[in-house]
Amino acid sequence: MVTLPTIGVAGCGAMGLPMAKSLQRSGFDVYGYDVRPKTAFGDFSPRMLEDAAALAARCPVVISVVRDWGQTEELCFGNKGLFSGDVHPHILVVSSTLSPKIISILRKSLPSDTRLIDAPMSGAPFSAEEGTLTFMLGGDADDIAEIMSAFTAMGSEINHLGPLGQGMLCKVLNNMLAASSVVAVREILKAADALEFPRDRLLEVASSSSGATWFGDNLDKISWATEGYSLVNTIGILEKDVNALIDTTADFPELRINEFARSVIAELRNLPEE
Repeated sequence: MVTLPTIGVAGCGAMGLPMAKSLQRSGFDVYGYDVRPKTAFGDFSPRMLEDAAALAARCPVVISVVRDWGQTEELCFGNKGLFSGDVHPHILVVSSTLSPKIISILRKSLPSDTRLIDAPMSGAPFSAEEGTLTFMLGGDADDIAEIMSAFTAMGSEINHLGPLGQGMLCKVLNNMLAASSVVAVREILKAADALEFPRDRLLEVASSSSGATWFGDNLDKISWATEGYSLVNTIGILEKDVNALIDTTADFPELRINEFARSVIAELRNLPEE
């Protein structure tokens, strides 16, 4: 009988909490940590720990699903962080979307006996709830194999793309496609309304033709589909992800994607709430 590792999920928000519950349904012993009070997590509240150090002490594998590098740095190295005590994770999995350059910096900052896997995921909260996320993995093949059952518990498409950093590189490229399609779909639907063409019919036809996009095809399932721009919501996260691409391509100023990425950020900031 295979013994499943105890797993901690740091950042139990719209994505992290359903990921933790998917792991729990698959038989893993799972604990969580978040800056919000324990009472905010419903039936998972008894599994929430008081700080990241407590999570590290209990869980040899920790999955980080916090928002950005600032939160990642605080989670790992802040007061009562994952690496503030004598016991720290055996494997750290970073599922936040960060610049691939940050992954290299993080690797150099971690203890040598902690193995690092970059594992950003794609899919809205409904995919996390269904356990059908797409994972993009970078890291040592043996490290990934050791916890592959955790990835298959949370996702339906698991892609090992190469050494450390390759998963994150794929993710920032992917999210540039996603961000541009969000802008395109939202603006096209406004045009359809102005032209008095039914948007539901347009999306139905587009889903089986050249206009198909993940965002348009899943519009009714995506909880943030009608959000306007805010630093603290998912549209703001998309802006953060596009900025991660800009950081990644900074050494290639000749690429036109840089200018396009900045224009997509401008358009994201113009999106109103619908």
